[in-house]
Amino acid sequence: MQIAYNARDLTEAHIIAGLLGAHGIDSHVGGHYLQGGLGEIGAAGFTNVQVDDQDYLEARRLIAEYEGTATNDGRRIPPADDSGEFYARWFLMLMLAVALGFVLVL
Repeated sequence: MQIAYNARDLTEAHIIAGLLGAHGIDSHVGGHYLQGGLGEIGAAGFTNVQVDDQDYLEARRLIAEYEGTATNDGRRIPPADDSGEFYARWFLMLMLAVALGFVLVL
């Protein structure tokens, strides 16, 4: 088995698994027990969707279509930038600047 998709959370992994199942590809969602380790807040990055080796390329093609990164003529377009990630980077930079300011004052 190969990992065809790394999901953000368990719900997204099951959506992808359902998409693959609707196209006749058996899949397995892993990471169910890892999510509870962080409490009620949904843990990110612990779940994945696995498919058999012979179904991997077709699964990746279907996932690319689902994500909107493939066109009908086979060309690939980049996915939209995740604005949440953009704000997280700036927040971390701001916190680093504040911490550096405290260190320089002391």
